[in-house]
Amino acid sequence: MDSPTRTLALRMADVGFTRDKRPILADVNWEVADGQRWVVLGANGSGKTTLLRIAALYEHPTTGTVEVLGQRLGEVDVRRMRHRVGFVSPALAQMLRPHLTAADVVMTARHGALEPWWHDYTDDDRERAEKLLEQVGAAGMGDRTIDTLSSGERQRVQIARSLMTDPGLVLLDEPASTLDLGGREMLVTDLSGLAADLAAPPLVMVTHRTEEIPAGFTHALLLRDGEVLAQGPLQQVLTSESLSACFNLPLELEHRNGRWHSQAC
Repeated sequence: MDSPTRTLALRMADVGFTRDKRPILADVNWEVADGQRWVVLGANGSGKTTLLRIAALYEHPTTGTVEVLGQRLGEVDVRRMRHRVGFVSPALAQMLRPHLTAADVVMTARHGALEPWWHDYTDDDRERAEKLLEQVGAAGMGDRTIDTLSSGERQRVQIARSLMTDPGLVLLDEPASTLDLGGREMLVTDLSGLAADLAAPPLVMVTHRTEEIPAGFTHALLLRDGEVLAQGPLQQVLTSESLSACFNLPLELEHRNGRWHSQAC
């Protein structure tokens, strides 16, 4: 059982979200504490990305309350708070100019910018960017432009960028969705290393594939039709029965060598 004195990075209470009169999320109650590594699973359209965008302070809930790093959404300047939340998403990847270097992409996160000439940067900033690239398995890529990197390498650069500001929470929206098998496995290995780092902030990763869950992740939240189906410690929550209910399909789930594998049965 989690300690009652734990520090919360994220708290959602009775959160609902409606867009164009269509409910996307309903009655979500969820807490992410220091040291936890969460995977959010659900079928396409289950509300996963919306949930993450609310946590990243890019969407406001229609109902309920959200607290991020001790600050309540609606009572804080989200532009300042976003610097304290690392966010990796396909939308951000599309905004990056292809001729920027990997080091510039990482370094500009210090000011929440997408171009290096909007602010002044120091040698220490560049050195930190290079160290973060090394940390996520992208050593030596700092001077390469984004358009020369593979999809997997670009994802590593985004993850390094998400760590540039020493965030209190890191959110990953389907980081392996565009990768081939080799790229996915390399990224999952890198994320396993990040999960094992005791100094790393709480992590939340959205996916709809169990094979993408890195070793070392501790908790799971299962969404179905915008509602929480189950949540809690990964080994307790993620079962063949719960996964089948989540995707409305009979599934058989296996856990071996620290990884999860599922198939229809």
